[in-house]
Amino acid sequence: MGETMCKQKILTIQDLSCVGQCSLTVALPILSYYGFETCVLPTALLSNHTMFSSWSYLDLTKEIPNIFKEWERNHFTFDAFLLGYLGKIDLIEVAKESFEKFSNANTKIFIDPVFADNGKIYPGFNMDYILKMREILKYADFILPNVTEACFLTGMDYQDNHDFEWIKKIAHELRKYTSATIVITGIERTHTIGEFILEGNQSMELMHPLIPFKRHGTGDLFSAVFTANYLHTQDVKQASNHAAKFVADSLQVTSKEHFYGVEFEKIMSKSRKEGA
Repeated sequence: MGETMCKQKILTIQDLSCVGQCSLTVALPILSYYGFETCVLPTALLSNHTMFSSWSYLDLTKEIPNIFKEWERNHFTFDAFLLGYLGKIDLIEVAKESFEKFSNANTKIFIDPVFADNGKIYPGFNMDYILKMREILKYADFILPNVTEACFLTGMDYQDNHDFEWIKKIAHELRKYTSATIVITGIERTHTIGEFILEGNQSMELMHPLIPFKRHGTGDLFSAVFTANYLHTQDVKQASNHAAKFVADSLQVTSKEHFYGVEFEKIMSKSRKEGA
């Protein structure tokens, strides 16, 4: 990793859970681990994420104008944005404002829509939110929806059979709303899982061995690792393969008792020890 690349400043916009591995508690350590100066815009503060039986929630939306005012006074700009879980239409407008105010000439924008999975919209979301999310895709250089999110964004019906031609059709439907590189994640077939990539007019599919269990936060982990690796390599295929392997390796070392996330720290620790 070159010195110039490591000096890049990334802003990630997501919620913050005090306990639990998702959103900012994934993005911040991962992006920092890969050598980037990682700045955060927390949209809400939760006692813990919603995989637990109860939680507290503090909406930080009203503080964001004050944050933006100080950032403008200090002339901050960011070399990349990683947009994750927002949860409110108002915050999509906040993200748009941040892109317009704090980008520089070479800023890259990565958007992970985070509103659905397994054929269903998450609780608290609706079509108004999805249509607003679709509008903001035009700002992106990269979008990373899972299969379900890609279906809702395009208005196509979800199906359990993720065959190649169907996924390809979804990707080309998404192209109507954005010129970004499209990376559709979570494509599942028998014993495999992978991504479909549409970069310009060129498409490819990358499939990997399927780990036979799931954990909360794997999408957040994939997006953060993909963003970091792409900014270092400028290679979409390599970034996708690297992120998929990082997620798979993290799942394999996650204990059964750790039901509320992925123990990716073990992979980071192993890498550090091996490099010592």
